[in-house]
Amino acid sequence: MLLSYVLSFVFVGIYWSNHHHLLHAVSQVNGRILWANLHLLFWLSLIPFATGWMGENNFAAWPVAFYGGVLLSAAIAYFILAHVLVSHHGRDSALAKALGKDVKGKASVVCYAAAIPLSFVSPLLACALYVLVAVMWLIPDRRIEQALADSTA
Repeated sequence: MLLSYVLSFVFVGIYWSNHHHLLHAVSQVNGRILWANLHLLFWLSLIPFATGWMGENNFAAWPVAFYGGVLLSAAIAYFILAHVLVSHHGRDSALAKALGKDVKGKASVVCYAAAIPLSFVSPLLACALYVLVAVMWLIPDRRIEQALADSTA
């Protein structure tokens, strides 16, 4: 139970940190952005439930797959939020330049998508993929900070 909690705390911290950077790079928001942000918040709000279910059932296949589904949905929601922000601020904005091709974001989605069916073969390997994604993001993404510094210099 403690391991699933720690992993989930790390994921919430990663999203909080990157969300902070993302919104720091924008000058204004609109209704579409607010709804995209709420969409992300919805998926993040399911992390405690998924964590509890996974921990209480000793990392059984269905809870591990559900956990991956929540993480996958949160990653997609984050991508949607970033896309809506770039659409609103323009392709030449500092935010658009900072996000670039978002290789880590796409790799995360691939890992989550692979981990869900893997959960039914080996829940521990699926969890290893979740840990891999967390490790990839453990060091905060500095692209936005750098792009903002470059645009004000």
